[in-house]
Amino acid sequence: MTSKAGVKMRILFIGNSFTARNNLPDLIAQLAASRGRQLQHQLISAGGASLRMHWNKGEAQKAIEHTHYDYVVLQEQSTLPLKNPQRFHENIRLFDQAIKAAGAKTALYLTWARQNAPETQPAITDAYIAIGEELGARIIPVGVAWQHFIRQHRSPVLHDQDRSHPTLAGSYLAACVFFAVLFGESPAGISSDLKGLTQAEAGLLQKTAWAAVTPVRRTKKNNVKVQ
Repeated sequence: MTSKAGVKMRILFIGNSFTARNNLPDLIAQLAASRGRQLQHQLISAGGASLRMHWNKGEAQKAIEHTHYDYVVLQEQSTLPLKNPQRFHENIRLFDQAIKAAGAKTALYLTWARQNAPETQPAITDAYIAIGEELGARIIPVGVAWQHFIRQHRSPVLHDQDRSHPTLAGSYLAACVFFAVLFGESPAGISSDLKGLTQAEAGLLQKTAWAAVTPVRRTKKNNVKVQ
């Protein structure tokens, strides 16, 4: 599903600091606005929270039930897909049932590996792809874009000093991936006035996002598993 210019897309984000840091939802909305798109967003976040913690608290379900959203974006605690993929999949299934019952669509925020453990990215990616294919959910392959960028470029740095959370550049790359998937078009050429990020850096991140999304879009169309 893509949103045409003038049509407002409503998204609920459920996650933790990987979504809240640098106000990722607002970064996505800024990218959308630059292309004449409208994105209304709500964030339910708690530091270090897993989706099961959000489910048990109940606030997220109430938001899903009482407000019409086009998408509900689920962001799991970053290491759970590695440590316990079965539990991770159970958490996604719980929310997916509620999301579909409310007439919305599930989107999965596929996150990145820790800076000191890049070899774990394939396992994180596989865990998200597997449950996404099972449920027909939309995959937002942010971790894949991070992996591609880090392999080819040393700057701007995506990981913050704690080797886990995103810098502004990391969040901007994530936002570009979201934009590319949700609206079905490349963010390349969108001007950036973010302090701490040059236009050249923004352009590089935009191109990386589209390159990471394109094979995922093609795979979904041809029904072939992402490698």
